[in-house]
Amino acid sequence: MLYLQQESRVALAIPRGPDGAFAKCQMYDVNFTEVVSGRIPANSSSWPTTSCRSGWEYNYTEVPYSSIATEQNWVCENAALPNTAQSIFFCGAILGGLVFGWIADRFGRIPALVGTNLVGCVGGIATAFCSTFWTFSACRFLVGMAFDNCFTMMYILVLEYVGPKWRTFVANMSIAIFFTFAASILPWIAYYLADWKMLCYVTSAPLALAIITPWMVPESARWLVSQGQFDKSIGILRKFQRINRTKVDDATYNRFKESCLTARKEEEMDKAYTVLDLFKTPRLRKITILLIVMWMAISLVFDGHVRNVGSLGLDIFLTFTIASATEFPADTFLTMVLDVWGRRWLACGSMVLSGIFSLLATTVPYGTIPPPPNEISLIQTISGVPSASLAIMGRFAVNISYNIGLQYAAELLPTVVRAQGVALIHIMGYVASIVAPFVVYLANISVDLPLLILGVLGIAGGILALFLPETLDQELPQTLQDGENFGIGQKIWDFPCIKKNLDTESVGEFKRSSSRRSSMRASIRGEIRSSMINRSSIRSRKSIPENQIA
Repeated sequence: MLYLQQESRVALAIPRGPDGAFAKCQMYDVNFTEVVSGRIPANSSSWPTTSCRSGWEYNYTEVPYSSIATEQNWVCENAALPNTAQSIFFCGAILGGLVFGWIADRFGRIPALVGTNLVGCVGGIATAFCSTFWTFSACRFLVGMAFDNCFTMMYILVLEYVGPKWRTFVANMSIAIFFTFAASILPWIAYYLADWKMLCYVTSAPLALAIITPWMVPESARWLVSQGQFDKSIGILRKFQRINRTKVDDATYNRFKESCLTARKEEEMDKAYTVLDLFKTPRLRKITILLIVMWMAISLVFDGHVRNVGSLGLDIFLTFTIASATEFPADTFLTMVLDVWGRRWLACGSMVLSGIFSLLATTVPYGTIPPPPNEISLIQTISGVPSASLAIMGRFAVNISYNIGLQYAAELLPTVVRAQGVALIHIMGYVASIVAPFVVYLANISVDLPLLILGVLGIAGGILALFLPETLDQELPQTLQDGENFGIGQKIWDFPCIKKNLDTESVGEFKRSSSRRSSMRASIRGEIRSSMINRSSIRSRKSIPENQIA
């Protein structure tokens, strides 16, 4: 019985392409027993070829364990199945964004948070039991429904509780610490488990802990106010009062409730709003469209960098770790400067910087992409360092943009449709992410094309950010009218850090500013109370005839 080692079988049976790499879906159509015995001349260049008929042997050098794609032989004529499953995943993300965004605005942030985590848990664990493409796709659809939503629901909840003073710190350092740590160790968990099914269990089971959320995390008091549940919101605020060991007079709570009741009667805050309300007024429509387009650019550039770094000839586990680790310095830097420089110009600068790094990466030598197995030399590794370094620097810059975008959208959209609006923006980001693999695929035509496209999109997305209003030191808009009026009077060349200095030098002039402008300034003693009282004051003045106003 004839037996050859794997390397000998490959060298004998598999034809090479013009670039010298072995074909993945073709084999020589000859009798190999006769070839080895010498009865057929060893002239492989003239041998006929056929599709692989004896199965496949997979190279586990780079990723030392099997996947469902290798177990099910999703290669050659079935090579499109993994990409199809990924598209189905993003379809789930689109539906999940709509469903859980609506649940969050209609029934509360906590039910949406619990629901999205449980769906992700069920879908992730069920994935390990899949044996066909369609069952795998169905499970990935469920995981897609939870994708991002399990994070953004908690993100919105936190932002609605903290005031402007701590909003940036809480929003970014939570990502910097927890997301960076988890993302950095994830590839090594996969490496040491060396079993894709076990990885599904380990990454999905913890999501079941979300079931205890209602007993651990209070509902958003801001959302409760928007739904007219004032007593519940006051009860939660009193709980925080006890935890923080502070004292708030009962008279303050009474005035707060009275202003809320007045606002509810005049503005019909118990109305069921939908995401379509964001497009009914001109300024809010413009803000929403700009946020969507900018987030699509950020998502495409972010996902493109993640995918493209993996094609620069570096170890996939190390590359993923390095790219993920850039989150910590990016978020730490953001925490230090975001409340000084503001959202708008920092979003613009980081996106433009990301684009510049991408364009610069096309001007330096590339390593072998991808390097042939067992043929990686020190020279090839070193030659890939400049392009890989610039690509990672681009990832660092787009990390900053990504986290600004998360916070920016949640701050600009009104409370009554915030969850649905943020979900819509993220859905459009998923649409852009679907395009990212095809952008990276353009490297087969020219290795410069993906980085050129990412560079241009980064610069264009950064410029768009300049047309959004600044949210630094502003209270979150509560109603649709707040969202429509948000940023009136701001100019594109306003710099918050310069404006702060001017405000400090002219406090008297600031105190004489219009009631609309003062109502938009943030109150560190509580955004909700300030918002409701100020709007009530404005409406009272508007109800007085002009000839009676002193």
